[in-house]
Amino acid sequence: MNVDTGCLIALMAGGVIPVLLLCSRGEAGTRLIGLDLLATVLTFCLILLSQVGPGQSYDLILPLVLVPLSFAGTLVFTRLLGKREEGS
Repeated sequence: MNVDTGCLIALMAGGVIPVLLLCSRGEAGTRLIGLDLLATVLTFCLILLSQVGPGQSYDLILPLVLVPLSFAGTLVFTRLLGKREEGS
């Protein structure tokens, strides 16, 4: 096991699991913060995974697509959250 693999395992255990708990509980604003943090941690995990793996050029496509999609998802979540609070 090299350093990249150790970093990937530490990031998965120490980053993804607590963020999933943050996304699943609490108020809507807290879940939104968890969603943003989850996208960031998963992007780092996928970049590290592309370094650990065989090093194919297409390994970086998924993290590069995840970044704009997570940003758009955050905007949609924020808009829906704002409409729900106005209607109350």
